[in-house]
Amino acid sequence: MIYIFFKQIFLMRKSQNIDISYTYLSQRAKEQYDLSRRRNYFPDLKLSRNSYEDYTLDYRRDDEFGCFYQRENATILMLVRNSELEGALDSMRSLEDRFNKRYHYDWTFLNDVPFDQEFIEATTAMASGKAQYALIPPEDWDRPQWINETLFEARLHEMETDGVLYGGSKSYRNMCRFNSGFFFRQSILDNYDYYFRVEPNVEYYCDFPYDPFRVMRLKGKKYGFVISLYEYEETIPTLWDTVEGYLETNEGRILNKEDSAYAFLTDTDLVGKYYPIVDSNSNYNLCHFWSNFEIGDLNFFRSDEYKTFFETLDSKGGFYYERWGDAPVHSIGVSLLLRPDEIIHFDELGYFHSPFGTCPASHGVRLDQRCRCKSDAESVIDIEPHSCLMRWWKNGSGKYFLKEVQSQNSENVL
Repeated sequence: MIYIFFKQIFLMRKSQNIDISYTYLSQRAKEQYDLSRRRNYFPDLKLSRNSYEDYTLDYRRDDEFGCFYQRENATILMLVRNSELEGALDSMRSLEDRFNKRYHYDWTFLNDVPFDQEFIEATTAMASGKAQYALIPPEDWDRPQWINETLFEARLHEMETDGVLYGGSKSYRNMCRFNSGFFFRQSILDNYDYYFRVEPNVEYYCDFPYDPFRVMRLKGKKYGFVISLYEYEETIPTLWDTVEGYLETNEGRILNKEDSAYAFLTDTDLVGKYYPIVDSNSNYNLCHFWSNFEIGDLNFFRSDEYKTFFETLDSKGGFYYERWGDAPVHSIGVSLLLRPDEIIHFDELGYFHSPFGTCPASHGVRLDQRCRCKSDAESVIDIEPHSCLMRWWKNGSGKYFLKEVQSQNSENVL
């Protein structure tokens, strides 16, 4: 009995020591990251933060109580159906919690049919800023009259039979054409300079460490993305032929290939351990920015250069006779018409759109930004063979691993 008694005493003390040890380790972790969690993180050096900007922007995230956050001339933009209300609310809740609850940017909703009262009430309640709604004019959405209906129906049936993704969908083609050449023409956007595209059923894994709109303006960026991957070639078999015709016709009117991000679209050499995972039948390597997350300068898309680019493509009918997506169209357009340093990869923003996601690689960043993701998760595509991100590092604006010490005169950005 005495043996059992002392054994119990020993086990109790051992358990207490373990509890004390865990408490100590937890307290150390808390102290180490406490300033970050209280929004006072302001490092001079950014180690392995995986940003290939020398710096994104200096910022100090102070206690939010009573804090005023300056807004840019921008809106959050969603093209959505009434039937997608639940997915829209999920996306809104995620982005509001991670970013917009501090800034209260306007939400702009577009639809090709009128929004119903349930949709308007629910999304207005979810938005921290103003919510506004617009009906897309039929001439911006519907299939143009000059499309050969017999050929269109035949190609639709052919692509559906071949199992091409959305190959048999008419509405999907309308959406891709609208997003490629008409979204920025909507009058409800006329007074804005920037947009942040959001789709239903997406998730933002991390707190935003800065206002991306402000980054865009202060750093002269015109297009921002988080994921880059390869397009399905069966959806765009003649797209690059049309692009090459555009380049020949507009030689001397747009950037030289050497000054643009043309190499990002055409490089097929070994990058790291990987060659392109698909063999393209053209000089286009099929890399594109995944446009379900994009932050852009509306004035770029309103420019004569981009509109000429789009109208050249649109005149060939490929949005309907094939299934050209807005992601490769946007990507090719910005890569040909912008300098690489005008395009930014927001590598500190965690994001998921089924089936792919992106998550900051730095453990410290994930703690600081309260991320709910793992950088080695199966869905995280960043440095996988089917990602084009490494090709952007090589041919775009590069990649840096250290944050330079900023001067004391740097503008403080909230």
